[in-house]
Amino acid sequence: MTTMDQIHRIRELYYEQDKNLNEIAIIIGCDWRTVRKYVDMEDFSCPPPTPASVEVHESKLDPFKPLIDEWLRADKLAPRKQRHTAKRVFKRLKDEADGFNCSYRLVALYVQQKKEELRLKRTDGYLPLEHRPGEAQADFGTADFYENGKLYHEAKYLVLSFPFSNGGFLQLNYGENMECLLEGLVTIFDHIGGVPTEIWFDNTRTIVTKVIKGGGRNITERFQRFCEHYRIKPIFMNPESGWEKGNVENKVGYLRRNELVPVPSFNDLTEENKHLLNHCETDMQREHYDDNADRFISELFEEDKARLLPLPSVPFDTALYTSATTDKYGKFTLDAGKHRYSASPAFCESIVNLKITSSVVIVMDADMHEVVCHKRLYGDEHERMDWMPYLTYIARKPRSLRNSGIYDMMPQTMQIYMDNCESKERGRVLKVLAELTERTGFASAVKTVDEAVRLNATDPDSLQSLYRRTYADVPLLPPLENKAELPQQKVIPFRNDLKILDAALKKGGTANG
Repeated sequence: MTTMDQIHRIRELYYEQDKNLNEIAIIIGCDWRTVRKYVDMEDFSCPPPTPASVEVHESKLDPFKPLIDEWLRADKLAPRKQRHTAKRVFKRLKDEADGFNCSYRLVALYVQQKKEELRLKRTDGYLPLEHRPGEAQADFGTADFYENGKLYHEAKYLVLSFPFSNGGFLQLNYGENMECLLEGLVTIFDHIGGVPTEIWFDNTRTIVTKVIKGGGRNITERFQRFCEHYRIKPIFMNPESGWEKGNVENKVGYLRRNELVPVPSFNDLTEENKHLLNHCETDMQREHYDDNADRFISELFEEDKARLLPLPSVPFDTALYTSATTDKYGKFTLDAGKHRYSASPAFCESIVNLKITSSVVIVMDADMHEVVCHKRLYGDEHERMDWMPYLTYIARKPRSLRNSGIYDMMPQTMQIYMDNCESKERGRVLKVLAELTERTGFASAVKTVDEAVRLNATDPDSLQSLYRRTYADVPLLPPLENKAELPQQKVIPFRNDLKILDAALKKGGTANG
């Protein structure tokens, strides 16, 4: 295909340098007829687009188009929700039209074209929404990430965008609960040094408990407190009108493609989120897609920042404080029974206080003193168990181990090991297990017990020795070779003759007076 640069060169050589057709053909490297075509051409306008309705060739669908047209014309009298979709047309053709043997794609393309022709396709326009500096939109996206080698599949990330400047920030989260939302917003507020005057939200159940007829919303008390603390005016979208906050929805996709590809892998989520905020700042060093003055997003974002509300002098506590009732094992559940956590055997069948953040669940006693702290469970994870309180508790009452319920929770090898211990040693063994658990975790204690069972080493000293060999990096020294040049030790035989010993003792006593 001849390019416009080549066409320009042909005409330049002919009209300005007086080259003939053959000379030009040699220079350009094409046929002389091609040269003549462009020398004689008078109209260089772009060819008009071909209407979608123009058939350039016969189609297998042609015999069935009149029937499709008939169905679609009848749709004009039907309610919008009861009109033919492309899938419905395809199914009816398979069921009712003799000889029909076309693909769904062919049917779908024709139905789309015909609906546009008949004005059946919904073409509701979107009103352009003007946003003032300092206004923001919030939404969650879904992405995978690895933390310390563990995959968090279909985790969430919060995006706060500023439609006026097209600036935006994201924070990775384990989930989409209230704690994730509030912590993410507070972190972004602190980073930019202010608070948006208003933020647009979906009607998510995390925030909205009820959509009231007429446009009102019932929102959770925690979220009300949050908005009051920061003086934020929350704006909620009309149901099924996501386009109203199209800026943040576009930003969700943009940031996923540019900041979360390839799948992020890191050691600490908090540190990674700090890096992401800096990356978002760097991303603003580009031209705004729709600014007449070709200004950078960063320049426009300064106008956003100038309109932000000041940060409050007192930080907002984003944690959830609640309580839970434990079972006979000292465990409780959250998230409608989906996730289970341990407290302590000292709190069996009682009420414990909880402090819950996006990342941890802290169990506290009646005086709000911490008992145990768990990493918060998400997704298909079922249980989080901290063995320290249990081992410490039962070490003080070793005789009650079999009847405490703690025995039933132990791994099988640990049960076997405790059964083989002498009863007077069980307390010491349990203390050792608690110490090992505190140092490197319960899994290391279990592994040590597995090795002890294999070697039939049931005493506490052997247990500690096996642990040090595995986890304390104590090297095992190879046995010395008994070489011939080594001096041989003289062995003095011992005579087990008590009479000789008594005589010696008497002699020594006499000598000493």
